[in-house]
Amino acid sequence: MNHKGDRDMVFEQNIILSADDGQLLKLRRIKVCLKQPNRDRDKEMEIFILTNLPSDAANALLIAQLYRKRWKLETLFQGLPENLCCQINTLGYPKAAFFTFCIALVAYNVLSAVKAALRSVRGTEKIEAEISSYYLADEIKGTYRGMMIAIPLDEWHVFQNMTFTQLSQILKHLAGKVKLRAFRRHQRGLKKPLPKRTYLNNKPMSQLLRF
Repeated sequence: MNHKGDRDMVFEQNIILSADDGQLLKLRRIKVCLKQPNRDRDKEMEIFILTNLPSDAANALLIAQLYRKRWKLETLFQGLPENLCCQINTLGYPKAAFFTFCIALVAYNVLSAVKAALRSVRGTEKIEAEISSYYLADEIKGTYRGMMIAIPLDEWHVFQNMTFTQLSQILKHLAGKVKLRAFRRHQRGLKKPLPKRTYLNNKPMSQLLRF
């Protein structure tokens, strides 16, 4: 059985797996054929999902959509320690560590708003493929203190009374002035396999066993 999503093709088949004790497990195998490669280093074009959910509870399209949303959450929690430094080794007290994690979540919401403004002006594919969240966070971190010193506190009050539409327009206007070149991510190539070791091949076993 196959389904067409908004962008990708989704296929489904019933399978049976045998456990070590001989018990049979009936599952559904969902295959998602991507029109665009994923963001992993290997640039895979297919995703496979095994599930024991019955078809009347969740069809293949719904399972594929939920799975891809799950990876958005995985990416979020991966980005928190990498980009927003929410894991600090010296925070031995659980409450301090939890507080830092919550602050990182709030900061992530701010970063997401910035990226959403950039996507609305520069295009979703360009921002997701080329722009580094780490460099954006580093830019905000580096200029925040200077902004708070150079711009009086009263000047920030104008944002308190803005409507959602007004704030969105301001963010889009500012996003149009951002120089994206400074925030481009570095593309990593495929991992090269390690060369086989050959320097011991010609030595007799007696020499290899010497201590």
